[in-house]
Amino acid sequence: MKEGQRLWSREELLLVINLYCKIPFGRMHRQNPQVIALASAIDRTPSSVAYKLVNFAHLDPKLDRKGASNVSKLDREVWGEFNNTWDTLLMASEEMWRERVQETTYEPVEKGDDPAVGEGKEVVRMVKVRANQNLFRQIVLSNYDVTCCITGIDEPSLLIASHILPWSRSEENRLNPHNGLCLNALHDRAFDRHLITIDAGTCTVYVSSKLTSSPALVQNFGVYEGAEILPAKKFAPSPEFLHRHNELFIP
Repeated sequence: MKEGQRLWSREELLLVINLYCKIPFGRMHRQNPQVIALASAIDRTPSSVAYKLVNFAHLDPKLDRKGASNVSKLDREVWGEFNNTWDTLLMASEEMWRERVQETTYEPVEKGDDPAVGEGKEVVRMVKVRANQNLFRQIVLSNYDVTCCITGIDEPSLLIASHILPWSRSEENRLNPHNGLCLNALHDRAFDRHLITIDAGTCTVYVSSKLTSSPALVQNFGVYEGAEILPAKKFAPSPEFLHRHNELFIP
């Protein structure tokens, strides 16, 4: 380490990984406003934050373009911890982000199993649920370059961060980006109803015969039978989660 240079802390690395989850590889540079904001919040240069982002890309098995190889022991430890505890560390890092970087705006969520808003603790819980859903949406849409992975639709207002394992039934995977697919609203609905599924082995689309009984259904669904979905940029859908969805598919 150079003279006068300070070591990275675990908290700082969690903030960097938080940002890593939200932006594509091509935006991990010193001129990105989000990189600049984080650098200012932790008193580091944008170049050093960008370099650390690329270091994490080196640890990401999904990326074909590998990042820098000068990865520290703490980098590896925090990366491994983060990827094994999405349900706690991702939201904890988001809370740190809001406190230190002061970025509190979210895109609206079009879908979710939101409970009715009550009073007292229920209101606090509702706020947390909404924050979690919006964070998940931001990561999943970035992971698929804001494009439906089945149809190629790229209008953000029509896109959903769809859970492979439902939000209400897999609490520990609610924020796991490997449990997310970017789908348009129509195909998200069909996926939720198990009228379409994505093969766990080939990542190709299966369409229920219920969705091929008319020209309109064939045009919207049947034409995608056997098509391979768009690949994720970083967090590939979990084969285990897809297999569980496949088992519920309605042929």
